Amino acid sequence: MPINKTYESDGETTTPRVNFFGRERPVHAILGGGKVADVLLWRNQKLSATLLFGVTAIWYLFEVVEYNFVTLFCHICITTMLIVFIRSITAEYFGWNPPKIPELISNEDAFREVVSTFHRRLNELLRKFLHIAGFLCMETLPYLYARYEKEVEYHAGQMTKKASKMYKRFDSRVLNKIPRGPVKEKKRT
Repeated sequence: MPINKTYESDGETTTPRVNFFGRERPVHAILGGGKVADVLLWRNQKLSATLLFGVTAIWYLFEVVEYNFVTLFCHICITTMLIVFIRSITAEYFGWNPPKIPELISNEDAFREVVSTFHRRLNELLRKFLHIAGFLCMETLPYLYARYEKEVEYHAGQMTKKASKMYKRFDSRVLNKIPRGPVKEKKRT
């Protein structure tokens, strides 16, 4: 991580200020400066909130409530059949034209091919749903970093300092005690 030459004092020691990604530009410019950056930094609040709400609802259904995608798909199909049934009954009652439902005739091979394709695509979709949590982080972390940049960089500097101390201690207590044999010179031909 690049370190700027500015130092912040925390009382008794000085901690270097860390700029992540070696950046000298604002976070908005790093994210592309367009509509995506506006959404990620919550400058377009309606779109960001809608996107976050939609993804959260999907996450809630599938992860918290443990709702299966197949169950959801079946409920949607049942509801669609109910609506078509009610529409056909009311069409007969009110004298409207009934809905035209094409007759589907299929053989077993075509059905297996459709089911196989559906199964493969469903698995791909479910794999993508596993990354929703990463998407939520991607949606909120840039905004939080831009808003609390000084605090994040201060704590990152503290963590870097502690990690360096821990490595030095590990090196002196463990790694230096490992016996090493004489180094053999490589033969060159």
